[in-house]
Amino acid sequence: MFESLSERLDSAFKQLRGQGRINELNIANTVKDIRRALVDADVHYKIAKEFTDTVKTKALGEKVLTSVSPGQLMVKIVKDELTSLMGGSESELNLTGNPAVILIAGLQGSGKTTLSGKLANYLKSKKGKSPLLVAADIYRPAAIDQLKVLGDQLQVDVYSEPDNKNAISIAQNAIKEAKSRNKNVVIIDTAGRLAIDEAMMREVEQIKEAVKPQEILFVVDSMTGQDAVNTAKAFNDRLDFTGVVLTKLDGDTRGGAALSVKYTVNKPIKFISSGEKLDTLDVFYPERMAQRILGMGDITSLVEKAQAQFDETQAARLQKKMRKNQFDFQDFMDQLQQIKKMGNIKDLMGMIPGVGKAIKDVDVSDDSFKGIEAMIQSMTPYERANPDVINQSRRARIAKGAGKEMSEVNQFMKQFEQMKQMMKMMNKMPLGGMGFGKR
Repeated sequence: MFESLSERLDSAFKQLRGQGRINELNIANTVKDIRRALVDADVHYKIAKEFTDTVKTKALGEKVLTSVSPGQLMVKIVKDELTSLMGGSESELNLTGNPAVILIAGLQGSGKTTLSGKLANYLKSKKGKSPLLVAADIYRPAAIDQLKVLGDQLQVDVYSEPDNKNAISIAQNAIKEAKSRNKNVVIIDTAGRLAIDEAMMREVEQIKEAVKPQEILFVVDSMTGQDAVNTAKAFNDRLDFTGVVLTKLDGDTRGGAALSVKYTVNKPIKFISSGEKLDTLDVFYPERMAQRILGMGDITSLVEKAQAQFDETQAARLQKKMRKNQFDFQDFMDQLQQIKKMGNIKDLMGMIPGVGKAIKDVDVSDDSFKGIEAMIQSMTPYERANPDVINQSRRARIAKGAGKEMSEVNQFMKQFEQMKQMMKMMNKMPLGGMGFGKR
């Protein structure tokens, strides 16, 4: 995500390194390169120019402290302006209403139905809500089936009327159904439509008028860049939606939609989505995204993802074992499983400051741990709990069982021992080293 833009901006900042102070002369090329980088990322020229004019004005008005280089100051100014451009702060969903009604709208193929499922999962698992999914796409029979499959996976009820060809009445009936079954959120998945299709646009307006939703979320395929922003404007003129969801951020996206849509329609980006997994919907935090674009990482999101997956009781038990130097292969396996639940491994590593640039050309697959898992699974329960008993003959058996070379098992065992030694050293540090389980 945003790899090309990140590289271009980093290159622009390099011109200011080694400079004593910021002035009109040395900032000119940097600002020009930033503008080019934004335009190449599919940001409209008018927005890119206004952005860089603001950056230049602020940079020339700043006094550079002796402890801060011009390059560092420029990065901070650009980060602040990127944050502002993308909305400033996160925007909460309005879940008032009994039930709260969320209308999902967007173009054909933007990922509305999958997004509806992800949103139901988010509201159920993170907000403790009882959602009802509504299949109001009367033009694509597969949409009803797709929503039912998602509902089954999530154990969320789906309301549909396959023989009813009136999307407005389906939506109205669904709300009555939600009230009778004590559902407190209704998510209405509507048909994909083109902004130029007058009949379809009128239909979604009528659904809005009939159900009076608390939220109208416009789903944008990030990979369509500036075209998506233009479409968002056309839809907003008709629907006056409350927020935007950017989908397919794991694709080959240049970032134009994320950087331009708030400026263009003056509506917040509420969520970002990547991949097909139903737990890959995240609240959009403009400052965190700006930090990631500038290669500063996103430790806050990484910690939040970890806290959502790591059990406190288990963490306390693990800390106790580490202090006694009893960390074993079963503990290691448990940690791997929890890390995998946090999301795409390369994305997670990219949240660590400085790591994103280092691994941009490295293929870090979610399958990276499979070899390690195979070796641990080839061990007996006794061996997992007692790593020291694994001698050469046991290693040979483990290698055979895992389909690995003996050298790979030896390397893994060596790395595991080094990790244990590092944990032992960290536990001698003040405050217990890593402080697992502390709050």
